[in-house]
Amino acid sequence: MVEYPPEASKMAEMDEHERKIVNEFCHLLEKSKQLFNGLRDLPQYGHKQWQAYFGRTFDIYTKLWKFQQQHRQVLDTKYGLKRWQIGEIASKIGQLYYHYYLRTSETNYLNEAFSFYAAIRGRAYYSRTSKDDRSVQMSDLMVKKLRYYARFIVVCLLLKRMKLVRDLVRELGKQIDEYTSTYEPEDQLEWSLVLGEIKSFIEADNSINVLDMDSNTIVLSHRLSPHNTPPLEKTPIMNLTLQEILIVGNCNDQVKFSELTIDMFRMLQTLEREPQEDVAQIYDASPAPSKLPFKNGDSSRPVKRENPHKYLLYKPTFSQLMVFLASGFKELPANGAMLLYISADGAFTSSKHPHDPGYDYGGVVTNSKRDIDPTNKQRVMQLKDMHCFYPGDLYAFTRKPLFIIVDSDNSSVFANMPHFFGQPLVVLMSPQDTPTQFHDQHHRGSLFTLFLHSSLMGLCLVSSVCDVPMNLWEKCQLLVDRFMAEASRLVSRGRNVDPVFLQFFGDDFLRLLTLRFIFCSSVLRAHRAFKGRQFYPRCHPALPEPEVLDHPALYSIVLDLAATLDVSHLYYDNHDLQ
Repeated sequence: MVEYPPEASKMAEMDEHERKIVNEFCHLLEKSKQLFNGLRDLPQYGHKQWQAYFGRTFDIYTKLWKFQQQHRQVLDTKYGLKRWQIGEIASKIGQLYYHYYLRTSETNYLNEAFSFYAAIRGRAYYSRTSKDDRSVQMSDLMVKKLRYYARFIVVCLLLKRMKLVRDLVRELGKQIDEYTSTYEPEDQLEWSLVLGEIKSFIEADNSINVLDMDSNTIVLSHRLSPHNTPPLEKTPIMNLTLQEILIVGNCNDQVKFSELTIDMFRMLQTLEREPQEDVAQIYDASPAPSKLPFKNGDSSRPVKRENPHKYLLYKPTFSQLMVFLASGFKELPANGAMLLYISADGAFTSSKHPHDPGYDYGGVVTNSKRDIDPTNKQRVMQLKDMHCFYPGDLYAFTRKPLFIIVDSDNSSVFANMPHFFGQPLVVLMSPQDTPTQFHDQHHRGSLFTLFLHSSLMGLCLVSSVCDVPMNLWEKCQLLVDRFMAEASRLVSRGRNVDPVFLQFFGDDFLRLLTLRFIFCSSVLRAHRAFKGRQFYPRCHPALPEPEVLDHPALYSIVLDLAATLDVSHLYYDNHDLQ
């Protein structure tokens, strides 16, 4: 942001007190810009390298925001402070909170970002610039406004404020039309694509609609809360807690927005607790950075973490993925577990005589920064693909407890991970295929990930139920809860269940994912359209079929759910007929 000091004539008109105020404001503004610009140079991984810098940045922006509030009249008349400049400060504070959320996974900071972004819109900071204002190019101001809208939409999507999202999308569309018709800019196609991405993303995220009595869509949160935390019979072996998470998205044809594929978006919510909103802070008429992560710039006492720390990696290269894996591995405390979630296209091999399960059966794709020369392709295919992420690439990280989820059409290659170091290791793998009638659904998100995000939405999707009245949804949710309680009991007490599942089972997130995996498996096994093992999810170690996956009590609940949704004809009515 280009700032302009007051003109010399204005400086001459000031008394000493006013001059001090303007000089202090200029100092704070310049310092805040330097610190903010330095954020992009901080390492994206690790916990401690960036905390002190963030603390200093928060501190200076707190002073700047309060200073311009306290001295607004002098700054308006003597400095010529514009409303869009106040908006820029508020926008930067919103960005600070959002990036702090990304680095800490603490959802309460999303609420803080929301409060500043909402204030910008509520007070129209970006819309009251006169046409004859020559202190900044009007086209530059329009770009600032468009970027602000895009950032606000991301925050609202993550907070599930869908009514506001739709309002913002309409406003953004109008602003883009005004921008392109007025300035005919070079980036007009880029902004049209952004708007298209947002609309496709919202549509994909609303495949299943829960309706109130007036047929209005009810927005449901799928973060972890006391209401959806499955019960547990605690035993001493359940000693691991989820501490580090990598969420990787590398599906080419899947809808995405702001470096989040729909699968990544769903999984990151699944792995967060419901934020405790401070309504007074969100709707306060005068937002201020009141909930700073560090008190008085003290970076040695961060706020206690409620959620596991996670990295979001959109189309990472192989080297980027390995760097973040190594960082998560390094940060793991005693009795901490790491979760790697990969949603990616399969990378298949042409090896005619495979023998090494670590590298001969392919893996999943990572981002290639350059295209392979087609004339060289035959020779390359005889070697290992350097841009493929193989099961063998994970062997080194099995030195610590590792929970892996692979959602890919080549997921099964991760089924033979060795236990070289005797540490707990579980792999949940998606089906490698879906029946033909579900193929056109893939760009709107993976079926397997949808089941892990919301079991009932997964069931509705495979049952072709798009709209569900709220009273029916609640009735079905009670049955899903009953399934989870029963499955939890079966896993905890099963004689043939590998003890490694129990080691992870004490953690709320990992228990929920395991039970939703079992629900997904039970539903797809019972569904008439899913004929064949290529349509079923797998896990390593395998869960016993008679004791868990095919247990009559679980199968009975699936049939009860089908009957409640009036889709019994889609499911085998007798367990023995499959």
